[in-house]
Amino acid sequence: MRFFVFFFFFVLTSAYSQISGCTDPAAINYDEQATLNNGSCLYKDLKIKPEYSINISDSIKETSGLVFFNDLFWTHNDDHDKTIYGLDSLGKIKRKIILNQAINHDWEEIAQDSSYLYIGDFGNNYSGNRTDLNILKIDKKSFLNENPIIEKISFRYSDQTDFTPQKPNNTNFDCEAFITSKDSIYLFTKQWKSSKTSIYVLPNQAGSQIAQFKSTFDTKGLVTGATYLEEKKLVVLCGYSKIGKPFLYLLNNFKDHDFLSGNKRKVDLKLPFHQVEGIATKDGIHYFISNESLVRKPILNIPQQIHYLDLSPILDANLLKD
Repeated sequence: MRFFVFFFFFVLTSAYSQISGCTDPAAINYDEQATLNNGSCLYKDLKIKPEYSINISDSIKETSGLVFFNDLFWTHNDDHDKTIYGLDSLGKIKRKIILNQAINHDWEEIAQDSSYLYIGDFGNNYSGNRTDLNILKIDKKSFLNENPIIEKISFRYSDQTDFTPQKPNNTNFDCEAFITSKDSIYLFTKQWKSSKTSIYVLPNQAGSQIAQFKSTFDTKGLVTGATYLEEKKLVVLCGYSKIGKPFLYLLNNFKDHDFLSGNKRKVDLKLPFHQVEGIATKDGIHYFISNESLVRKPILNIPQQIHYLDLSPILDANLLKD
């Protein structure tokens, strides 16, 4: 009986010793007594400028995704071109690998795990009724040997039941950003009307899959790229508002793969009217983003570029550790 009373008291005091609140010292509502992060952190508005911005080749005017591996940043165009371009950190093309077996309907993103590259052929903004949404799964070794072995993951959204054609840029089922984790792929969609993103998950296995709805995040903008450092529990999204203001979202300190359960910090970029599309990092501290060419003469004439950002001043101390 004495042991039972002691055990009950231990469990009770342990439960009450966990204080829920904002645990990020950088937040304006930081609670120094909180021991359990509840995702409530709020932050001051912040705007940062790239360390440098460099024009890149006219071959990739529609750079739509970015990933770093094998010492290069890999990107692609979003229409017809089957080439994957390897860039150095100054945006110079160092390699070109053509996916002859594939078709580029609308490649909008590139992601990776330790063994595979993934290319999202799922752009759906024109009429919102595509039924041939695909992700190409490419063995990395065969890719680097320029004899790529490609599998296809076909999918549909679990909550899309109406495939009536819509007006351009009017659908909730358009995607330009995704990440991979173990045996799953996580999609971040563009909700054109509400400027929110929906998060879906599907298996990373070839064949026909269903992307299951998980949650919605009010990003107040269109998410166009994502990168993920699983060991640091950090997802960084890029995108832009409907009036052309680019931003990043840092998601970290979340539970399992519930990316919205932790800290959610928005960072505005000093790049007006840049249609940012791709984001990649070498180490979780230094980031590169790319933007498509945006020409609306006589008002806008913004070339395709790659931009370098150092996020160390705004990252949690735990994220800076090796």
